[in-house]
Amino acid sequence: QVQLVESGGGLVQPGGSLRLSCAASGIIFSNCIMGWYRQAPGNQRALVATISSIGSANVAEAVKDRFTISRDNAKNTVDLQMTSLQPEDTAVYYCRCWLGARNYWGQGTQVTVSS
Repeated sequence: QVQLVESGGGLVQPGGSLRLSCAASGIIFSNCIMGWYRQAPGNQRALVATISSIGSANVAEAVKDRFTISRDNAKNTVDLQMTSLQPEDTAVYYCRCWLGARNYWGQGTQVTVSS
């Protein structure tokens, strides 16, 4: 059974930082292209960043100066380091694995940026 479990979300003040982590099991993680998405209330789910199996990363233009994606294939984890967080970053953050024609999602972790 494939599982993706996100962690690290929470409440943070504007200007603060958070590090999200997604742990994968039941899958050959190193074969996955991994991604982070976010969905704010009333909005569609949007792609934040992706990272290939060998670590080639792409980050959405809107956050590329503040967010960094990384992965550890030995630990089956993908992280999203977020800095200088703003209220507009408030959303549920999801990780995703693309594996050929299949893809898998985590359950999401809430990030709330508020003073």
